[in-house]
Amino acid sequence: MQKFLIPCFFLVSLIGFSQENLLKYVNPFIGTEKMGHTYPGATAPFGAVQLSPDTDTISYELNGKYNKDVYKYCAGYRYEDETIVGFSHTHFSGTGHSDLGDFLVMPTVGKLKMNPGTAQHPETGFRSRFSHDEESAAPGYYQVQLKDYNIKAELTATTRVGVHKYTFPKSAESHIILDLMSGIYNYDDKTVWTYVRVVNDSTLTGYRQTNGWARTRTVYFAMTFSKSFKSYGRKDFDTNQVYKGFWRKFNQNENFPEIAGQKIRMHFDYDTEEGEEIMVKFALSPVSQSNAMENLLVETPGWDFEAIKNQTQKSWNQELNKIQIKASENDKINFYTAIYHTFLSPTVYMDVNGQYKGLDQEIHIADGFTNYTTFSIWDTYRALHPFFNLVQPSRNNDMVKSMMKHYEQISLKMLPIWSHYANDNWCMSGYHSVSVVADAIVKGIYDGDENAALDACVETANKRFYEGIGDYIDLGYIPDEKNGTSVSNTLEYAYDDWAIVQAAKTLGRMDVYETFIKRSENWKNNFDPSIGMMRPKLADGTFRENFDSQETHGMGFIEGNSWNYSFFVPHDPEGLVKAMGGKKKFTDKLNTLFTMHLPDEFFAHTEDISREGILGGYVHGNEPAHHVAYLYNWSSEPWKTQETVRHILEMQYKPTPDGLGGNDDCGQMSAWYIFSALGFYPVAPGSENYAIGSPLIDEAIVQLENGKKLKIKSINNSSRNVFVQKVELNGKEIKDFTLKHSDLVKGGELVFYMSDKQNK
Repeated sequence: MQKFLIPCFFLVSLIGFSQENLLKYVNPFIGTEKMGHTYPGATAPFGAVQLSPDTDTISYELNGKYNKDVYKYCAGYRYEDETIVGFSHTHFSGTGHSDLGDFLVMPTVGKLKMNPGTAQHPETGFRSRFSHDEESAAPGYYQVQLKDYNIKAELTATTRVGVHKYTFPKSAESHIILDLMSGIYNYDDKTVWTYVRVVNDSTLTGYRQTNGWARTRTVYFAMTFSKSFKSYGRKDFDTNQVYKGFWRKFNQNENFPEIAGQKIRMHFDYDTEEGEEIMVKFALSPVSQSNAMENLLVETPGWDFEAIKNQTQKSWNQELNKIQIKASENDKINFYTAIYHTFLSPTVYMDVNGQYKGLDQEIHIADGFTNYTTFSIWDTYRALHPFFNLVQPSRNNDMVKSMMKHYEQISLKMLPIWSHYANDNWCMSGYHSVSVVADAIVKGIYDGDENAALDACVETANKRFYEGIGDYIDLGYIPDEKNGTSVSNTLEYAYDDWAIVQAAKTLGRMDVYETFIKRSENWKNNFDPSIGMMRPKLADGTFRENFDSQETHGMGFIEGNSWNYSFFVPHDPEGLVKAMGGKKKFTDKLNTLFTMHLPDEFFAHTEDISREGILGGYVHGNEPAHHVAYLYNWSSEPWKTQETVRHILEMQYKPTPDGLGGNDDCGQMSAWYIFSALGFYPVAPGSENYAIGSPLIDEAIVQLENGKKLKIKSINNSSRNVFVQKVELNGKEIKDFTLKHSDLVKGGELVFYMSDKQNK
């Protein structure tokens, strides 16, 4: 890992658009410490498998209550830990809540141990100590030395198959453990049932059903070993099961081919020679064991670990090369790590034969598109999906089609809120799928039935029983007495309604336009002109008296306070400026946000925010204010967008293990970085417009999917020269701080002229 952290400051030249090896600039460890929750494992771009080390498996529950320490393990791996408990096949990247961690595999030697042990005393179980000096990671590859067993573990993956290579010492007691109990955000009853069928002396299949963030989730698997095991067995940890049926006739603990239970671990035993390599291929399927086996045979027909790794890394390199930049070494590490993070999810959710399980729990075929899951939309509608519309439009088209299938299959007939593995976990607020759908319609990305997509948006927005929507429609706001996040819900619905307006306008659906343009102004109903801020409103129409604008909890907001949410009107900055009393007062309010001191007490009990993620009172580590620095473009001091954006880029993103100032949230933090480093940002997705900022890079070439290239240059750029004097697109000066998507995708040259002086 040390190669990622050497501070070098020379510039790397940019020569044309060649297939440069950009893997060396990616640091998969960035963001793993404190709040980042990133896994440094092996996965293909947008892969269904995320094979990664887990450094602990602590319970979600402690003494009948939520265990706050479990939050540290949202991704399974924590950089400061000193032991690895095993390698599991599914993970979320940078989320603030969690699930997954399926099918943990761990190689050991010596006396068989079927408990993981503890971090303080790893010798009591099968976990092992490790050192970062003997650990490294790159896109598509991870390796570590398991010190307690003298085993070298190497991991790679295809889209649906995790591939392990373990180099053993000489031993008559070598084992590979398959833990079917382990999971992230685990608790006693999370695993509903597991099943394993031992097909022969090197192959097994099965499934695992869990009740977690996704409450009806079944994952099927096929597992093969490169060497036949000499013996195998299981241990059932369910001591409370009263009825065991007549399976008790058999000794199921040793060499028995059909295993079922709620809490099962299995072991596979070997004699090994010094330096002997044993490989494991582990395929996943959302549909069946036979599909998992087909995935395995199609994607990994042989046992050449290097060939599999090289092919996956070639795929990663193709994705990373969609943008080539000229910048300092540290900035290149930050930039390409950010691209890596943005291409981890959403994840492919279908087998090689096109089958997947829908939200109706039936089997469907993805006909003519790739089906995706892992939609953390409250986060990713802001920048990740707009980023895809620029550099991955075909893929985002498939993601919108996946959302439409979600809508068709779910009994409630709603677009996804937070979707994964044939479930909606209903996390966070708003109905932001409509933003993703509308953005794709407005930008000409979606090639499905656009009117049906708009109808799905409208139906979702009219679900009166969901999160105060009925009151929102009737009153124009959600009463404080009825909903703990009444203000943020109202503000987010108003933005989403505006996104529906943009799609309706594009499609000529003026009936929809007229209804939702009025609803998009509902943000005004929570704006208290007496304080110039957003405030909870009671059912009787009065503003709540007991109110603290700096407090996050209990004030009507989610993951933010009034200071951050008072600027959440991304679709109507002119209207917000007017409501706040004009440009001068609007500027003063922004200045106060970015310079105020927010006392520790106001985020002491917030898991995902620490002092490092805050600039004044602006919280970059949570998403609601991600557009706010760009609102200076509508103020009396527009140059402060440039100054503030550059400060955030340098303050909140570093090439170190704790280099993110908050959760990456399935790529949103990283997408913000990429856009901002290139010099522009989508303040209000659903619009063609990007707001101009201050580019961090010296040069960039964006390879567009239509075959054209967008070249970006920042003339006279430096850490001091952060102010934009002039912007030209294909020789034409841009005078209104705005770029249009349709102009950028035509290709050409975008030039920023930089200086250390404010252009007033």
